[in-house]
Amino acid sequence: MRVLLSIKPEHVENIRRGTKTFEFRRRIFARRDVQTVLIYCTRPVSRLIGEFDIADILEDEPEALWASTAGGSGISKDFFDAYFEGRLRGYALQIGALRIYDEPICPSDWFDNFTPPQSYMYVAAAEACCPPPRQLAML
Repeated sequence: MRVLLSIKPEHVENIRRGTKTFEFRRRIFARRDVQTVLIYCTRPVSRLIGEFDIADILEDEPEALWASTAGGSGISKDFFDAYFEGRLRGYALQIGALRIYDEPICPSDWFDNFTPPQSYMYVAAAEACCPPPRQLAML
């Protein structure tokens, strides 16, 4: 099972560069069989730009989560604190193998009536197929 996550362009760039090895979330998907994340880069890009395997999912109170992920956060402590303000728990998806597509994909090529999710969206294999191998570049 895969999920599609909406991620802002600056964070996508940090994921690409390898400075962001954790993707933080206030909510996590209920299904535990999710292994891969499709990366939807939000406006102005508005494209599926790649995917990554989930190496691990960390759950903890925000301060403890920061202590264990700061080196791969790709964000400032102030940004982290603002994001998790008022939350008792937080989640960090550890980014495993990253595959960036050679050409970004318009979501409407894969999904009927696509609307970017606020948090996440489950993607069954039949809903979206992987791009042809020539479109995948291992990082």
